[in-house]
Amino acid sequence: MKSRIDDLAILGGPPAFSEPLHTGRPNIGNRQRLDERFQRILDSARLTNGGPFVQEFETLIRTRLGVKHCVATCNATLALEILAKATGLAGEVLLPSFTFVASAHALNWVGLSPVFVDIDADSYTIDPRLIERRIRPNTSAILGVDLWGRPCDREALEGIAARHGLTLLFDASQAMGSFYHDQPIGGRGVAEVLSFHATKVLNSFEGGAIVTNDDRLAESACRMRNFGFTDYELVSSPGTNAKMSEVAAAMGITSLESLDDFIVANRDRYDLYRQELQDLPAVKVSVYDARDKYNYQYVVLELDEATAGMRRDDLHGVLHAENVLARRYFYPGCHRMEPYRATPPAGGWDLPVTERIASRVLCLPTGPSLSHVDVRQICQIIRLAVTNGHAVRSRGVGQPPENAKPLWGAEIRST
Repeated sequence: MKSRIDDLAILGGPPAFSEPLHTGRPNIGNRQRLDERFQRILDSARLTNGGPFVQEFETLIRTRLGVKHCVATCNATLALEILAKATGLAGEVLLPSFTFVASAHALNWVGLSPVFVDIDADSYTIDPRLIERRIRPNTSAILGVDLWGRPCDREALEGIAARHGLTLLFDASQAMGSFYHDQPIGGRGVAEVLSFHATKVLNSFEGGAIVTNDDRLAESACRMRNFGFTDYELVSSPGTNAKMSEVAAAMGITSLESLDDFIVANRDRYDLYRQELQDLPAVKVSVYDARDKYNYQYVVLELDEATAGMRRDDLHGVLHAENVLARRYFYPGCHRMEPYRATPPAGGWDLPVTERIASRVLCLPTGPSLSHVDVRQICQIIRLAVTNGHAVRSRGVGQPPENAKPLWGAEIRST
């Protein structure tokens, strides 16, 4: 354990970890069962086009979530695009800026205009109290986004959508395995989108799904994901290629078998982080509502710069130098990315909470591959840096090393 600020790697000490500790390291599950499934796929020569593993995966997902339909896709970005098309949306869609940019890009890609609403400072999800002031005649929908496994306020959004005749959709990409008021995520609004990207608690290498109780919507989404085919040689509408492969579905099934174990491990690491950091006044580890169940996929630290004497980005540099590849999710907010930065509404984007939170939070490594010793070491580094914040910052901090990007992708929520 490091005890002096000169021990910090960014100030010349050796890194605490010889290999990078990534945020969002993939969960693999039982490798023997995964290999057996791969062999069955190769023996059958059925690699894609809605084979038996995709069908099984869809059945398992809809059964676990208690929904009528699961439409598996090759990723969640295309799932969201298909959902927007299948619901016939036009005009503007309200959503938070504090999310992975795919939430906004998917809407923009199909000709919709994302309109950003500020977030609640405690939940980090869209603030229902601010939504109605953003509704205009050409507003067609609300896209609620679940963040870090924490569901947004579905009941409040349902009330607003009903009062104004708006379509309500949910981007639940980070929420597989979480609950909202004792109900599994997946069954609210017109439909919800899930992600099974490699960084998710349940992964299929790359993958996504639309889950819904709407028969006609599910039928339309199934057609759209396969070029608009309704029969072997009959195309009845425009479509795209968003099919999930058999190999991806096999990984998804294997991951699903261990999902509850992954969540237990995540909760264990989350509790340990909170325990180790609870007496640091400059540091807040996000707290979850005890009434609900969560996947605890992300451990989110919020740093108070005034108390710490250092910025979040200073701590980010300290951790990266130690090979702890914490991530600044979701910095700087979609409204500060193109094309949204270049086309703000009259008066600009008024998102003060988003701006503040985007400059304060870090997501820390967690999950089954991270040991208790690793967690305690990370917390000791944070404690050493933060309690000596002024001294560390006065001596300068460097940039994250070149190996900072995970091998499986540079973002926590590639959907």
